[in-house]
Amino acid sequence: MIHATFHHGTNRIDSFQITGHADSGEYGQDIVCAAVSVLAITTINGLQRIAQIPVQVDNHDQEGGFLEVHLPPKLEATAELKGQTLLQSFADGLRDVANNYADFVEFAETNN
Repeated sequence: MIHATFHHGTNRIDSFQITGHADSGEYGQDIVCAAVSVLAITTINGLQRIAQIPVQVDNHDQEGGFLEVHLPPKLEATAELKGQTLLQSFADGLRDVANNYADFVEFAETNN
């Protein structure tokens, strides 16, 4: 099962963590894993390329599936707005995947 957790600070998403594998199909045919992966990679690329935020990324796919991304604590206002828009869109997409594939994805949000 994939476990996705978004960590909220004061009025912002500070970080997210995704662990595990969906195991909803054979390797290379797992549409749930593909959906989560595409959403995550697109979000990280957007944070780095569009919002120009130097995010900290920790990725260990070989160790059971692990991705953790942290935003810097302080950002310029425009970068913050772009970053939070991308992160909220990502959270909404993952929540929808979790709602439609509850046997394979668990979605959670925490407050720091």
